[in-house]
Amino acid sequence: MASGLDDVVAAETVLSDVDGAGGRLTIRGHALADLSGHWSAEAAIALLLDGFYDLPEPRALRKMLGEARADVHARIAALLPQLSALGAYDGMRAGIALLPDGDTLDDALRLIAAPAVLLPAILRIARGEVPLAPRAGLGHAGDMHRMLSGVETPVQAHALETYLVTVCDHGLNASTFAARVVASTGAGLMSSALAGLGALKGPLHGGAPGPVIEMLDAVAAAGDARAWLVDRVRRGERLMGFGHRIYRVRDPRADALKAALRPLGGGRIAFAEDVERVALDVLREHKPHRRLDTNVEFYTALLLEAVGFPPHAFTGVFAAGRMTGWLAHAREQALTGRLLRPQSRYVGPMPGLAA
Repeated sequence: MASGLDDVVAAETVLSDVDGAGGRLTIRGHALADLSGHWSAEAAIALLLDGFYDLPEPRALRKMLGEARADVHARIAALLPQLSALGAYDGMRAGIALLPDGDTLDDALRLIAAPAVLLPAILRIARGEVPLAPRAGLGHAGDMHRMLSGVETPVQAHALETYLVTVCDHGLNASTFAARVVASTGAGLMSSALAGLGALKGPLHGGAPGPVIEMLDAVAAAGDARAWLVDRVRRGERLMGFGHRIYRVRDPRADALKAALRPLGGGRIAFAEDVERVALDVLREHKPHRRLDTNVEFYTALLLEAVGFPPHAFTGVFAAGRMTGWLAHAREQALTGRLLRPQSRYVGPMPGLAA
């Protein structure tokens, strides 16, 4: 039996394909490189939800998503101080759980809108600032960034949009599998989304990008990247942002996000690129029998920091991008009408035979 269900096919999907050997990600027939940096968040949402709902034309969908952000804010605004007290991720998750439960397109768009509204509001309250209401006429990513920063900055909004598109779906990862299992029971979109949120929180999944910033800060403080990285590897510790469960080559999402960072510039990014080069050399030298290349976490951390999100909020932004994928998978699974019920192999003691 495969440990961790490696190589076990648990579902057939039209949504995305992860080619770990070739380092390719295909989302509904499109290579990631053709989507990331070129498509709007709304276009990616339409791509994933197509066939699961009767979608309006693009301009109308953008308007509906803007109205969904406004609806979320209207429903949750009075509760934002209490949600903020729970922390960025748990407060966001609690706010989402308070929304109406249903399986219509309006319900799906409300769930997609929720992280974009709740996370910036919770972060602003934590900084002692007043939360900002959505502007329904803005694009989804631009409005999310404006609700965080208080200003409209097209370059940073485009970088955030690139991120949201880049992470919108990625095969049967842990949170998506959790969402599909719950959807297979007939529990609906809300329960599936909450299952995805629960799985994403773990440090082995969506909780991983934040420690990249801690690593970069530690390297900068040490003043010698090679010595610090070699010491970490020799002690058997992981270099954050390198290696992936599926990809055996460079994660294509890392290149997509690295490209999105270039217009933002800054010494932090140049420093991180130097650390990346040294880290790859160190890993080749000290782990020659196992290829460990740059993964999505490395440039996720840099991009989200550059557009204004603190490290403890990175997982919440990940949820904002992945929510559409969870909902599309939930709808796809529910339409099969099949309950996901894998078998386990018992390896514990057996009861003794009666005398």
